[in-house]
Amino acid sequence: MPRLVKGGKYTYGWSRVGDEGRITIPPEALVEYGLQESEPLALVPGSRTSGGFGLAARRALSASPLRAAAFQDAPLRLTRGGVKVPPVLLARCEVSCGDRLLVIRGSGLAIGFAARGPIVAEAEKHPELEVFC
Repeated sequence: MPRLVKGGKYTYGWSRVGDEGRITIPPEALVEYGLQESEPLALVPGSRTSGGFGLAARRALSASPLRAAAFQDAPLRLTRGGVKVPPVLLARCEVSCGDRLLVIRGSGLAIGFAARGPIVAEAEKHPELEVFC
């Protein structure tokens, strides 16, 4: 898992949002965050700078302040190494089907899926980053 700049965040690569909102989570991230098949997930809006969102196991957010920010209105489950995010939730995060999101090591609780900002601009200079579909 590379760092794009010295002292920067670690990145897993890119994940493209499929036609039905399906997003593949890199296998390395699944292991690092301890996510299991059929596990309930929570979607947390990203920062103003990076946009996108974070994905975390609901169990991991139970005692975290991030729990209050998580969208509670859509049950998400990990299936076949990914998650299907309803278009209405994607829209709330300013993400659309077909978008390419940079998957980054977020907090210890959530995997980051960044849509814009300096880290995405830097990642675009690195064609060697893997794309997960």
